[in-house]
Amino acid sequence: MVLESLLLSRDPQVIRVLRPALEKLSIDLEVCRGARSGNEILSSERFDAIIVDCDDLQGGLEVLESLRKGTSNKNSVAFAILNGTTTHKAFQLGANFVLQKPISPINAMRCFSAALGFMMRERRRYFRHPVEIAVTVAFGQGHELKAATTNLSEGGMAIRFRGKLPTGGISKVLFTLPGTHASMEPRAEVAWADGAGRAGLRFLEVPQKSREQLEDWLAQQLQLQQKAPAKN
Repeated sequence: MVLESLLLSRDPQVIRVLRPALEKLSIDLEVCRGARSGNEILSSERFDAIIVDCDDLQGGLEVLESLRKGTSNKNSVAFAILNGTTTHKAFQLGANFVLQKPISPINAMRCFSAALGFMMRERRRYFRHPVEIAVTVAFGQGHELKAATTNLSEGGMAIRFRGKLPTGGISKVLFTLPGTHASMEPRAEVAWADGAGRAGLRFLEVPQKSREQLEDWLAQQLQLQQKAPAKN
């Protein structure tokens, strides 16, 4: 699985140390040398890891602070690169990990290796797998809606259907994961509906065993997607 990271730093030594360390962990690195341009990138693109040179890049701490207030990367794993002066503040502003200058290759590898599991977990949480599965949406008062998914994630699914959504809250959604015998019956709610036969469902409660099965299945689909050859 190739992860994506953004480094905000003007320090050539930091870039020289971090690039090979991240490559060894299959983490792509994009470098941005300004806080303003970094904020623009972060407002429209999502990264698994954001690495901010907080002490030696003007506006670095502000980038870290705004990161947690945005939408695209508020849950991404954040690394603060420090020069020994703002460690406590960096954690207060949302940093998950801290690297002190001068950064050695060994320390860089240790830090990013420790964070790798968090990055992969967050990637899986946001991953939406395009798939068509027959589902039954059970509403209150015994009403049911036959539908098909267009995508599926750990947190919910998008569906298409004929007719109108029944009134009343959803009691549960029934479906089986493709290629398995794992029957799912999560409680859900309607997150959005466009009035044209499409809606998004948000899972509210998934039994522990079902959650584990869904997470494992999505992880397998993500790995297959990463291994698939790119289409021209």
